[in-house]
Amino acid sequence: MSHLNRRNLLLGLASVSLAAPHLASARTLPAIHVLKDPNCGCCEAWVRILRDDGFNVTTENSLGAALIRHKMEAGIPQAMMSCHTAEIDGYMVEGHVPSADIHRLLAERPEAVGLAVPDMPYGSPGMGPESRREAYDVFLILRDGSTEVFSSYAAA
Repeated sequence: MSHLNRRNLLLGLASVSLAAPHLASARTLPAIHVLKDPNCGCCEAWVRILRDDGFNVTTENSLGAALIRHKMEAGIPQAMMSCHTAEIDGYMVEGHVPSADIHRLLAERPEAVGLAVPDMPYGSPGMGPESRREAYDVFLILRDGSTEVFSSYAAA
């Protein structure tokens, strides 16, 4: 039988205080829904990275013209397109966007369509080891269809 004494109480409180920030952040992240090609391995790798970072991710398979039409209707310019598209809290996230940039987008809440990493740069999340990445930019897609650099990642 365990006894509640000062030492056990303090250990218990310390455990809760260490876990609390992680539990709170997991609950406050909005759900992210990803539309992707069912045969795309890099899309699955990106989804795993987001889940590991605490996002609640749902996926939906979509192919060819239907996926492209969805991207265009959501306001993603053709030059910004990549292999998968996600929706989170009113924003679009196109391609292999790092989770840190998604967190920043949600914190800053700019007037924008969302973020994009066009094409599939090697070493971006889900596209190979970060230690061998090529340089790439994450773009903020503005509501008028123009873009600006949101963040940059140097070659490793």
